[in-house]
Amino acid sequence: MALVFPGAAYGGGAPVGAVTRLAFAVITTLFFAWGLITSLIDPLVGAVKGVFTLSNLQAQLVASAFFAAYFFVSFPAAAVVSRVGSIRSILIALGAMAAGCVTMLVAANLAIYPLVLLGLFTLASGITVLQVAANPLAAALGDPKRSHFRLTLSQTFNSFGTFIGPIVGAHLFLTGIEVKPGASVDPAARAQALAGIDTAYLWLCGMIALLALFFFFGRRVIAAAAPPASGTGGIAAVFHSQWALLGAAAIFLYVGAEVAIGTQMALFLNDDSVWGRSDAAFGVPLLGLTMGSDGVPGVSLQEAAKAVAFYWGGAMVGRAIGSVLLARASATKLLAAATAIAAAMCVYVAGVGGVSAGFVALAIGLFNSIMFPVIFTLTLERSSASSEATAGLMCTAIVGGAILPLAVGSLADVAGYAAAMLVPAACYLALCGFAFAAGRAQPRQPA
Repeated sequence: MALVFPGAAYGGGAPVGAVTRLAFAVITTLFFAWGLITSLIDPLVGAVKGVFTLSNLQAQLVASAFFAAYFFVSFPAAAVVSRVGSIRSILIALGAMAAGCVTMLVAANLAIYPLVLLGLFTLASGITVLQVAANPLAAALGDPKRSHFRLTLSQTFNSFGTFIGPIVGAHLFLTGIEVKPGASVDPAARAQALAGIDTAYLWLCGMIALLALFFFFGRRVIAAAAPPASGTGGIAAVFHSQWALLGAAAIFLYVGAEVAIGTQMALFLNDDSVWGRSDAAFGVPLLGLTMGSDGVPGVSLQEAAKAVAFYWGGAMVGRAIGSVLLARASATKLLAAATAIAAAMCVYVAGVGGVSAGFVALAIGLFNSIMFPVIFTLTLERSSASSEATAGLMCTAIVGGAILPLAVGSLADVAGYAAAMLVPAACYLALCGFAFAAGRAQPRQPA
C-alpha cells in the first residue's frame, strides 16, 4: 500500500517520493502489530483474575509485568538503536517478541501465573525496542512540519490493532469466566481459558515471524528513505534537557491513565452498579452486535470485555480525525482540549456513575487518541538531546502503564471501580498543563 502525506521534503531537501511512502507503510505495519499485542492485556487481566483466583491488585500485575519492560529496556534499546541502527534493532525486537510468545505458550500449558508474567515481560521488552526505533522513524520520514501528522497516522493503525485485540481476547480467554464476589470458575471454563491463551499467543508468534520476513525484505526501502541520526551527546545528555524530562513525565501520566482505564474497563462495565444488571448496551446497534448477548439479563464479563474494543476503537477514530486536524491546526491546542475533556469524563464516571457512566468511560478513548503521538513529537521538537536519547527516555516513561494501574486497582479494591477513575482524571489535568507549557515554548529542532 502507498500512504500519501503532506510535505515535500525531509532532512536536506530530498523530495518525498515512492520510496519514502513505501518505507512509511512498512513501518506502519509494525504499529498495528504492537497495538494488537498490547490490547490483549485488557481481557487477560480478567482471565487471570478468574483462572488463578486473584484480587484486583494481583490481577493488575499482568499490566505491570508488561509495562515494566519499558523502564528496564528503553535506555538499553536506545543504545542499541544508536549503535546498530533502526533496521537491525527492529529485527532484534521482533525476535524478542517471538520469544515472549513462546514463553506464554509454556505458561498456559503449565498453568503457572509467574511464568505468564515472565512471558509478558519478554514480549514487552521486544515491543520496547520496536517503539524506540519506530516512533522517531515514523515521525522523520517526510517533511518535519508534518511530523505530528505522520506519527498520529501511524498510531491510527496501532489503534486498529488495539480495537481488534479485546474482541479476540474476550472470545478466547473469557468464556464462562466470572469474577464477581462469591462467583467461582469451574474446571472446564478454567481449562478453556488457558487453551485460549495458548491459541492466541501461538497465532501471534506466527504473525511476528511473518512480520520479521516482511520487514527483512523491506529493509533496503527503509534504509534508502530514513534520515540520519539526529543528534550527539549520547544517553547522558537527555537528563540535562528540561523538555526531555517534561515529555517523559507526560508520557508516564498518559500511558498510566490509558492503561489503568483499559485494564479495569471490563471489570468496571461488568459491575452491578454499571452494566452488570442492565441490557442498555445491547440496544446500541454496533456495540450490542459486537458484545453478542448470551440471553442472560445484564452484561457478563466476556460481553464487557468485548465492549472494551470500543474504548480502543475510539482512539482509532480519534487518531484518524486527528491526522486531518493536525495537518491544519495547532498540536498544543488540540492536546489541551483533548486532555481537559478526558479529565471531565473521568470525573463524571466517578461522581455520577450508573449505566450512563459505562458509555462515558468507553468514550474516553476518543480523546486519548492524539495524546501519545503529539506528546512524543512536541517533546522531540523541544528536546536539546538527540532524538534517539529522547525517545529512549520517553519509552522508559511508559512504565507509567505498570505503576498507575496498581494504584487504580488498589483504590478499586477499597472504594470501587468508579471512584478509582479519579486517578486518571488527575493525570489528564496535569497533561493539560503540559500542553499549555509546550504552546509557550519554541521548538529547538524538527521532530
